Amino acid sequence: MAESKKSLYKPSNPRKYKGNVHNIICRSSWEERFCNYCDLNENIVEWGSEEFFIPYRAPDGKSRRYFPDFIMKVKENTGKVKTYVIEVKPFKQTKPPKKRKNVTKSYMYECKTYAVNQAKWIAANEWCKDHGVEFKIITERELGLRS
Repeated sequence: MAESKKSLYKPSNPRKYKGNVHNIICRSSWEERFCNYCDLNENIVEWGSEEFFIPYRAPDGKSRRYFPDFIMKVKENTGKVKTYVIEVKPFKQTKPPKKRKNVTKSYMYECKTYAVNQAKWIAANEWCKDHGVEFKIITERELGLRS
């Protein structure tokens, strides 16, 4: 699981960052790793972290706001610039929890987390489709970390 390490990221290329460069919050070491990737990758021409929200309906029926981890503009091999909305999550949270004989608090928490994530990601996919961008979930696998 991603180390829970809240920190401020200081970019080497602040002109690429769209938002307040003095308030780039990393909520985990994985997010910090992705910030570094965005900052130093020459094909990423612009990026931001939690700089906008997508409204969604939570499983409890209430309207909520989802702040995706990242948005970035990438210069593709074709020369075209493509925009991606990125969520960084443990792979385990992208799959439904495995059913158990005994329902524990831990299991209930996993189920709630999964349901909330699904609601956010459905809204994100719809928002991205409407805005001509692509939604991606990045896990430890894409970050090159052990799973």
